[in-house]
Amino acid sequence: MCIRDRFLTKSVIFIMLTSLCANSLAQQQQSITRELEVGALFTSGNTDEQALNFAGEYTILDDRWEYGYTLDALYAASDDETTGQRLYGVAGASYQFSEDSFFLARAAHEDDRFNGFDSQSDATLSYGRGFFQSRPDISLRIDTGIGIRWTRLDNSDFDEPIFRVAGEYEWILSNTATFSQDLAVEYGEDSSIYRSDTGITTQINQNLSLRLSINLKHQTEVPAGRDETDIRTAATLVVSF
Repeated sequence: MCIRDRFLTKSVIFIMLTSLCANSLAQQQQSITRELEVGALFTSGNTDEQALNFAGEYTILDDRWEYGYTLDALYAASDDETTGQRLYGVAGASYQFSEDSFFLARAAHEDDRFNGFDSQSDATLSYGRGFFQSRPDISLRIDTGIGIRWTRLDNSDFDEPIFRVAGEYEWILSNTATFSQDLAVEYGEDSSIYRSDTGITTQINQNLSLRLSINLKHQTEVPAGRDETDIRTAATLVVSF
């Protein structure tokens, strides 16, 4: 597949997801949540720095449909020189076709100047199930699916099919504290990526929270001279509205 065709394929995926979201906005019965997150970040791996972390999340619930967009950005500089820069975005649309089962279409793009790759993108279609439906304090969602990963390295493009397994766990510890654990495995024939995000969020008031988190990414095959594992530890303020 040529570069133009790959670009068009990724563009179509994002346009479809955006169109679904726009269609939802036209409906009257919907619930919208927004979060902005900013704070300090400590990294190890390909970037060993103290950095600023910015993140945003936009979620729409419309009957059986759920649309979500997240954006995570990192920036670090020392002596007027950029020492860390990363942008990671995810767009998804899921359809709840029964009480505990759903389909998920997901697309993601990562641009990290210091991990050796020019960029990496993936798109997957998955089937998932929810567990502990009768428990108001615990939720667990697991989905599995197939897709494609596009990797750009040294101005060359590579693609490979992937198998993705992901889980999202949330435990409400008290009226003000919540524990969360997200895990994902993206298995490919040439390279596999493992992601983990662990966090505790404490509610300060109705719209403001404090979040402590540890994020880990491990990739089995990386360019020469690069670390396979990146770890980020963050303390951030989260504004919900």
